[in-house]
Amino acid sequence: MRVLIAGSGGLIGTALTGRLRESGHDVRRLVRRTARAADESGWDPPSGRIDDGAFDGIDAVVNLCGAPLLPGRWSGMRKQQLLDSRIEPTEVLAEAVAEHGVGVLVNASAVGYYGNSGSTVVDENTKAGNGFLAEMCTGWEAATAAAANARVVSVRTGLVLARHGGLLDVLRPLFRFALGGRLGDGSQYQPWIALEDEIGALVHVLEHDTLSGPVNLTGPIPVTNTEFTRALGHAVHRPAPWWVPEIAMKIALGQAAEEMALFGQRAVPRKLEASGYEFRHRTVDSALAAAT
Repeated sequence: MRVLIAGSGGLIGTALTGRLRESGHDVRRLVRRTARAADESGWDPPSGRIDDGAFDGIDAVVNLCGAPLLPGRWSGMRKQQLLDSRIEPTEVLAEAVAEHGVGVLVNASAVGYYGNSGSTVVDENTKAGNGFLAEMCTGWEAATAAAANARVVSVRTGLVLARHGGLLDVLRPLFRFALGGRLGDGSQYQPWIALEDEIGALVHVLEHDTLSGPVNLTGPIPVTNTEFTRALGHAVHRPAPWWVPEIAMKIALGQAAEEMALFGQRAVPRKLEASGYEFRHRTVDSALAAAT
């Protein structure tokens, strides 16, 4: 396939570009500057501009656009930036997919769609939850509406565990100095996925035309924050004895702390596994061992 990727410079985009090329696919990239390489095309989502020829021969589009959710508090202005960085590019790409007759649109989303689901198992049939992240993900997925004639897949990703980049770049140093600990009461579920499986699953989604609609990209065995904390401490061979009180996190980061760290989703990848995807890392211990 010839695949066009928006957001190819991040952790997931960089790894996906490499994997697709290794698998024999032709990858083109959308960049928010003047194109400097043969595989690049420029675009500007706020104006809706995309370089001529960017969609020539394209079979599938992967949209990974979105500003980081952390660090910092979620002020009203910051929330709008987070929404605009996701919904606006998605609308532009969906319209281009429809205009050029592209057959597949794989669009990023997140397990935040489910809100705070507690200990209840959630899959792709579960309705949206409450909170800013749930509202953002709902709008993000709805922004693909213009591409209704294509096979549209909204990939709801959990916490991506990687050797370089992402969440573990923040946590790994703390745990190696024995400063790690559970967050709040630790009972909230943390849906995780190894980077290798995140990329493997994205390629699987592109190559399997039976998959459409929402697809959870999470490890098959979700764990609580207490279990995750214990597993990461074990992976770096350090104790993780500390506890960060809920009130301290809310004072420091407000709603961002609540929804990013204290809310939880016991999300499972039901559709992905039913379609035949085989995980390289089925447990969080395996994923953390590979990432540390």
